[in-house]
Amino acid sequence: MNHKVSIILATYNRAHFIEETLQSIQNQTFLDWECFIIDDGGTDDTKDVITPILEQDIRFQFLKRPDNYQKGLPGCRNYGLNLAKGEYIIFFDDDDVIHPDNLKMCLEVVETNNVDFCHYQKLSFEAQKPIIESKPIAIVKNLSRDDIEKVVTQKIGLASCTVLWKKQCFNQTRFNENLLYAEEWECYSSIIAENFKGIIIDNVLYYNRKHPESNTGEFYRNNVVRRASYTKAVLLVVKNLKEKELLTSTLKRYFITISKDFMEFNLFENILNILDLTTFEKLKWKLFYITYPVRLHIYKIRKGLNNENSNRFRHPSRSYQNGAIVSRT
Repeated sequence: MNHKVSIILATYNRAHFIEETLQSIQNQTFLDWECFIIDDGGTDDTKDVITPILEQDIRFQFLKRPDNYQKGLPGCRNYGLNLAKGEYIIFFDDDDVIHPDNLKMCLEVVETNNVDFCHYQKLSFEAQKPIIESKPIAIVKNLSRDDIEKVVTQKIGLASCTVLWKKQCFNQTRFNENLLYAEEWECYSSIIAENFKGIIIDNVLYYNRKHPESNTGEFYRNNVVRRASYTKAVLLVVKNLKEKELLTSTLKRYFITISKDFMEFNLFENILNILDLTTFEKLKWKLFYITYPVRLHIYKIRKGLNNENSNRFRHPSRSYQNGAIVSRT
């Protein structure tokens, strides 16, 4: 039996969280879905914890990642993509909570507007369970290749679990299994670069749990593996944009600017190699790279002075009388 939506959920040692996630999937008001739970070689009792749900609801399937897919989220998700029979694809994480109208609202947006995907908002929570509110669909804007700069610079943040896709978006694109961080940024940037079109809505339909064991938490604690993966993802995105002639000066400046924080991986030099610039252009960007810290420091000083002057003239406890500043009492 083919279901309309295929949910792909990779899991690894999340026995203490995954039951709540699966219950939130069961609570979906849209019922025609299948969910592939792909175990990435976990060693805890996840299977035992979720067995009652598996026996009760045949829409869930628990599967081990085969050895021909690399360990990690990308390999698990690619395996799920190859199993999926649904017309639509959505990825959930094994420690989060999903709004009950997630699938229903996303499908309504995609089908009513004849687009390829729907991007919704997420809200983080920690120990306390999120308050789930239901609101009418609020469309923000259309999203296409014209917005590639905002997607790449993450002004529009297409997080891994905040998009419902038509399956055809993955006909030519898969997650890079050599990445252990920023894999969804690299993958989704490629899809947008192919000019699939979508819609952004303002509705919060996903609640991600914040905890130190997450990939994002490890990245911001300067985990070497996550940082190395990010630099690999950057180079893949730069290469793809260059090949599709979408690498604008703004994006070049963005990539070269962030490369300053990854000097140990020679990111700047590797970006220049991909860009294949003339000698003059190389000198120009090298000058930009070398002088960037100084210019940033000057910018922060000027910004601080401007804020200080602004606060001085807007101070609520002061007023002007005859050209002099007089304190109010």
